[in-house]
Amino acid sequence: MPAPYKVAVLVGSLRKKSFNRMLANALSELARPELSLDIVEIGALPFYNDDLEADAPAPWLAVRERLAAADAVLFVTPEYNRSVPAVLKNAVDVLSRPFGSSVLRGKPAAVVSASPGAMGGFGASHHLRQSLVCLGVNVMASPEAYVGNVTALFDDNGALNHAATTEFLKRFVGAFHAWIARLSKS
Repeated sequence: MPAPYKVAVLVGSLRKKSFNRMLANALSELARPELSLDIVEIGALPFYNDDLEADAPAPWLAVRERLAAADAVLFVTPEYNRSVPAVLKNAVDVLSRPFGSSVLRGKPAAVVSASPGAMGGFGASHHLRQSLVCLGVNVMASPEAYVGNVTALFDDNGALNHAATTEFLKRFVGAFHAWIARLSKS
């Protein structure tokens, strides 16, 4: 069996009991053995400021190095005010710079959004996709994944316990694997 593709996972929620982190962990379990998902922490990244590029902060360099080494990127985001959380937008800004040296450009990617509401973070997903397309990231178009009513999908230990959602996410990670494989051959 070939080695799994390395997927860097960026989670847009910083809460300890974040449903989006639980979702990222569930996706990691469902993706094995074809994909190796690794959460890259973004909460301590200093806000992007071009003035700092001459002596870039160590956290910027570390996260850029991890993303450069990844075969693909998975974005898992909640929705804040119909958009992407500031921490995730900042990470995208840091990773897309310095100009002409983006570690995101050309990477296969997918977006999953989740929220307690019925729309599952639709607005955040589309805002994020708009930014990623502008940056030359190869975002998987279909299937889209908006996980609504997320508070009812996990047990007290953070494990996914909803059969229909589990089956949907299995299809999603299968499609993501095929997307990465297709782009890796071209």
